[in-house]
Amino acid sequence: MNKPADYLASKSHYQILDGLRGVAALMVVAFHVFETFNGGSRFAQIINHGYLAVDFFFLLSGFVVAYAYDDRWGKMTQWDFYKRRLIRLQPMVIVGSLIGASLFYFQSCDMFSLIAQTPVWKMLLVMLVGCTLIPLLPSMDIRGWQEMHPLNGPAWSLFYEYVANIMYALVVRKFSKKVLALFVLLTACLLIHYTVTGTQGDVIGGWAIDNIQLRIGFTRMLYPFFAGVLLSRMGKLIHLKGAFWICSLLIIVILSVPRIGGSEHVWMNGLYESFCIILLFPLIVSIGAGGTINGKYSIKACKFLGDISYPIYITHYPLIYTYVGWVTNNKVPIEKGIFMGLILFIASIIVAYACLKLYDEPVRNWLQKKFLAKRA
Repeated sequence: MNKPADYLASKSHYQILDGLRGVAALMVVAFHVFETFNGGSRFAQIINHGYLAVDFFFLLSGFVVAYAYDDRWGKMTQWDFYKRRLIRLQPMVIVGSLIGASLFYFQSCDMFSLIAQTPVWKMLLVMLVGCTLIPLLPSMDIRGWQEMHPLNGPAWSLFYEYVANIMYALVVRKFSKKVLALFVLLTACLLIHYTVTGTQGDVIGGWAIDNIQLRIGFTRMLYPFFAGVLLSRMGKLIHLKGAFWICSLLIIVILSVPRIGGSEHVWMNGLYESFCIILLFPLIVSIGAGGTINGKYSIKACKFLGDISYPIYITHYPLIYTYVGWVTNNKVPIEKGIFMGLILFIASIIVAYACLKLYDEPVRNWLQKKFLAKRA
């Protein structure tokens, strides 16, 4: 008979992986700052492949979820698992939606054509739905970009994170290594097919509820998340000295590589992105998980980066929306706007850390005591 365990002691973290998540999250913020000046062209983007950080997050998440829960299913129910994931992720989803709502009307510009037409009651309704992470249809768009979460765009990836967790709990956790390997191989083929044969030659997208965006979203989520699960089960870790700094440099380089192939040979860029997601990202996770940290500064850096990684990812974009509005309304060129972009980058870190310490950690601690307390 299974124990009615609502409480399970947390396992030790892979500190380097926590730090790498933070490095990737900071690259996302920098990517979005520079994206403001790309003129709407994916071919003119500085830090061109910053969006691949999302695919790296999916891989990390699959690895960590398998590590944390694969050997616990005899001690917990599916609902126990869902509660743990909700407590970990949902509080910051809520605060991200609230921040998005508080800044919404300061973002009005030609880029966001619907803001000026949106009544307060509709914005508040979108905010409440955003707190639940239920995706909105394009008919409920209040910005003009048809995002499933118009107040906080990056929340789309958390929607797919939840879908992946549900798939893992319902079915995939029961797969043998061979079956899981076959599943991962098939989803890798889907990823390659989309990126190499598609019209855009990249994995940009996934944030809207329509046939094209849903295909992109599931293509981006399926391979990396479950490849992370497989990598964790295989336990093939690479032990290198200075693993954190090596992996951090690899992530920065991969995400900063300029667009490959131009508009005439988009398949070349698609091939590069498939190579990164299918081979390089698992390699980085394997090195990061197999490495050790020496030196108090490295330990502090990994802890700080790991602590702010999720908060900064889920709270920075309302600041980006506001920045885009300011640049658009004042026709600010990159030479003059980059200083304000640097201020935004620093502000994103401060906001994330404040949310973590003043809201996220206290709320999660309270929820854990209330809903995960060990039964007598």
